[in-house]
Amino acid sequence: LCRELSDLETQNEEVLAEMNQLQEKEKRCQEVLERFNFTEWEITEWSEQQGVFNFLYDSIELTVVFGPPIDGDVFGEDPSRKIVSLNFESLLDEEKAPPSSCLVQRLIFQFIESQGCWQEKCPTLYYLPQVLHDVSLVVSSCKILGEEIEFLERWGGKFNLLKTDIDDTKVKLLFSASAAFAKFELTLSLSPSYPSASLPFTVQNQIGNIGEEEISAVLSKVPVGYHYLRRLVSLIHQNLLQDPQ
Repeated sequence: LCRELSDLETQNEEVLAEMNQLQEKEKRCQEVLERFNFTEWEITEWSEQQGVFNFLYDSIELTVVFGPPIDGDVFGEDPSRKIVSLNFESLLDEEKAPPSSCLVQRLIFQFIESQGCWQEKCPTLYYLPQVLHDVSLVVSSCKILGEEIEFLERWGGKFNLLKTDIDDTKVKLLFSASAAFAKFELTLSLSPSYPSASLPFTVQNQIGNIGEEEISAVLSKVPVGYHYLRRLVSLIHQNLLQDPQ
């Protein structure tokens, strides 16, 4: 009987361990799904003449003007129906918006303008889902970037980050650490491709010996991808600004 109870307890422990592993796996999968949910648009109007879509907390509006409906297409949603024009408009009040939101907006419109004539990319309704997906990808990445900057503005002191400034599409990070006897400003040039590529940078040294060579050595260890900016700042803090013991 004791042996049976012992075997039963062992089985229960194995089942519990397996359940915990499955729960952890489910949690990680859910995080990935949330991270890569690129449906960043909402439809606010769909009429016979046009469709209107909003992105990024209603700060960007896309108006799609349709051609005449095709015979027999009661709802005007035939994939071969022509699109006359696509127009993106910023609804952000830049005077009231925080600098991080203005930066995100500039990067998104930099992408939009780089694509040339959108009507040529989307001549019929068939291509509209792809356009919405492509824009959503950039909006999602840039939105996360804005959240990263807001995080650094609030919690930068934990990483010896004294100040965070935004200049057009550049982010200036002023680091200062008495333990490492160092103070320098790192300027990162951002683009709509963030975070899929490493960021061009310059360093202005103010105190100590940390310059472009030291920063470059650290940044080469930071893989591109999700939360690239936060990981970059954290690694600079860990590798260059701790008390050398």
